[in-house]
Amino acid sequence: MQTTSASVTALIEELAKLPGIGPKTAQRLTFYILRSPAEQARRLAEAITQVKESIIQCSICYNLTETDPCPICANSQRDRHIICVVEEPLDVLALEKTGVFKGLYHVLHGALSPIEGIGPRDLRIDELVARTRANTGANASANTSDDTSDDNKPVSEVILATNPNYEGDYTAAYIEPLIARPDLKVTRLARGLPIGGDLEYADEGTLSRALEGRRELRDMS
Repeated sequence: MQTTSASVTALIEELAKLPGIGPKTAQRLTFYILRSPAEQARRLAEAITQVKESIIQCSICYNLTETDPCPICANSQRDRHIICVVEEPLDVLALEKTGVFKGLYHVLHGALSPIEGIGPRDLRIDELVARTRANTGANASANTSDDTSDDNKPVSEVILATNPNYEGDYTAAYIEPLIARPDLKVTRLARGLPIGGDLEYADEGTLSRALEGRRELRDMS
């Protein structure tokens, strides 16, 4: 015999699907919403709807944004010759809080995981390779000889800031030979980060030291 209404059960089931939310927490959240003023519940529903309708992926770095390009890619003060590769948009937020990194980002939207069936085609790896090849080789020859603007110079460093766990290391190892070239430095965050942890949970001091102590990937083997 069902003891709760179908609408309450449906809300509990949907909340339980969120990461980090188990059945008990979903129940508590549901009954909190039921006890809240109708206007508060309405604002929550509207905020969820608005974020789903207004947020897109930046066509350059694939971070989540309301404008294309995103504010970071559109900022002329950022160093356009350094790209920091991260797994998720939350990692961009974590790194930006340190105030240390002044380059651009590239969001993969995940990490390689053969066990879970996540392969290279499921991530933004091809787009990263294209970004690192811009203004090099044949692309560079298309530029006029008197064009010396920074925007027309190739990327000089790629920081593979994937998470320090098996999937993150595997992803970094897969990407490195795809983007390698003599004049491109490929680095990995220093191991000040805890093994098996995620960037979004690291404190700002740890992230700052990891950025400042990065080394070339070939030197870490």
